[in-house]
Amino acid sequence: MQAAGGGHVAYADFKNSAFPYRGAIPADTDNNGQSRPFLDVSVDGRLAHSSPRGGTLWEDTTYNDRRVLFAAGADFDPNRSGVIIVYFHGNQTILARDVVDRQQTVRQLAQSNLNAVMVAPQLAVDAQDSSAGNFWRPGAFAQFLDEAETKLGELYPNAGRAAFRRMPVIVVAYSGGYMPAAYSLVQGGAGDRIRGVILLDALYGESDKFARWIESAHGGAFFISAFSSSSHDQNAALRDQLQRDGVRVDNGLPDALRAGVVAFVDSGDVKHEDFVNVAWTNDPLTDVLSRVDR
Repeated sequence: MQAAGGGHVAYADFKNSAFPYRGAIPADTDNNGQSRPFLDVSVDGRLAHSSPRGGTLWEDTTYNDRRVLFAAGADFDPNRSGVIIVYFHGNQTILARDVVDRQQTVRQLAQSNLNAVMVAPQLAVDAQDSSAGNFWRPGAFAQFLDEAETKLGELYPNAGRAAFRRMPVIVVAYSGGYMPAAYSLVQGGAGDRIRGVILLDALYGESDKFARWIESAHGGAFFISAFSSSSHDQNAALRDQLQRDGVRVDNGLPDALRAGVVAFVDSGDVKHEDFVNVAWTNDPLTDVLSRVDR
């Protein structure tokens, strides 16, 4: 681990990260009606994905980065009770440039005083695309966690892999990170590990999967969705659906995030592009993580 971004970071290539991915887009993906190949364009042997918003995105430049970011505050102690935060970034993102430098997630994590380590896979590289890649596959999230725990054990040899195997998981998704988050929750194979979900202006689709996960968790985890006007309508619809189904829903952040909390945070007319930095407050990630029940 090296000092960067207000904490300590490291990068590693993963076998079980989001990309490369040569499978299909599932039939139940929003705005799709049937399964189709993810890489559906071929020009002189060069493969690409036709993204609804990003246009033709080539595998060798957009979907070929296996890197995963590890980050923690200087005071992180894996031998104490802690959590693993899996962070799914949004569109047009590169890990070092955006997740560390622009969004300041490492500093925000460190300043939350939560004993946690963050693991962030590179999704589509610097592109207008929310594809989940391998996280579309059943069981893929559990495989990703297993590999992350092995590498974390190497980064923290005084604790070893077993320390991280004992830690619960909090899933955080910003913007286009909603897609891998939704599939990881409902078919990722690690449901018993997930302690909570935090959406940062991220409810742009797959609402049925988030609702299914909330209702199937039976009060064993928390769910927070903070939003700007950009995703207001989708959040209102999910909130109404949950209330119709008998789920207790809070408006605004509670003092403590503990099992059973389901809350929606209306941040008003703030910029979606800056939401991880400035939303209902400055450093919103710090604010949310500092409320996680110890």
